[in-house]
Amino acid sequence: MQVEKITSRIGARVSGVDMVRPLSEKDVAAIRAALDEHGVLFFVGQRALSGEEHLRFARSFGEIDISPYRTKASTMPEVLVIEFDKPANNGTDRWHADGTFDERPPLGSILQAHVLPAVGGDTCFASMYAAYEALSPAMQSFFETLSARHTLGGSQAPSKAPSYNLDQSVAAKAPVSHPLVTVNRATGRKRLFVSSIYTIAIDGLSKAESDHWLAFLFDHVKSPEFQMRYRWSVGDVAFWDNHAVQHFAVPDYDTRRVMQRVTIKGGRPVGVDGRSGALQAA
Repeated sequence: MQVEKITSRIGARVSGVDMVRPLSEKDVAAIRAALDEHGVLFFVGQRALSGEEHLRFARSFGEIDISPYRTKASTMPEVLVIEFDKPANNGTDRWHADGTFDERPPLGSILQAHVLPAVGGDTCFASMYAAYEALSPAMQSFFETLSARHTLGGSQAPSKAPSYNLDQSVAAKAPVSHPLVTVNRATGRKRLFVSSIYTIAIDGLSKAESDHWLAFLFDHVKSPEFQMRYRWSVGDVAFWDNHAVQHFAVPDYDTRRVMQRVTIKGGRPVGVDGRSGALQAA
């Protein structure tokens, strides 16, 4: 297995891995270490994975997380097939991390391109390590003390998009709070943990203060210096750390695009002082 950086801040290509074959313990450890270092990994030259093959690869890294979103093209609860002819208003064309409304947001997602439009349909990824590290020490210290509430019912959430069916039992859950700055337990590296489509308020601040600082953070994570843009080829697979990377599906195509995704369960995000949020907010 070889790992080649794509940018200095985020992303790497991985070669020498056939995702249809079972992974050795050494391979799993090497992929996890590369994910911790680069945030998002791209496995190129893969053939289209069946749902079972996709799941077998994902299970090497943890239990499967079942998305509350469903699409008509999805035939297995653990495998989300994302199919659009036109990307407008599908809810993925904003910078976000997945499932932050959960007490245990997903560890990561594994996404494969099955059908691509003739032009367009790229995905952008942004490092929340780099976003945190670009803040001044004063702002780092300030945000490290705070937590924020996340909910599936946010005004920008994909639950508003007509392309998805939503598990209403999940949508009815009360908001949860997570630290605004979390720590990678394996490396100790700090990252911002905020998602524009799910984060609704910062705990302990007035509405005006909360709106101000969330707007600042939502704008801050968009900086090109934290990002990379990936142009897909059919069969390519992206595996990203959902606690450390945000993504944005570029809505610039007008023919069919089909992506297949499996998501891995995660743990409670841990703050700088070792505390975990994930408390239901009133």
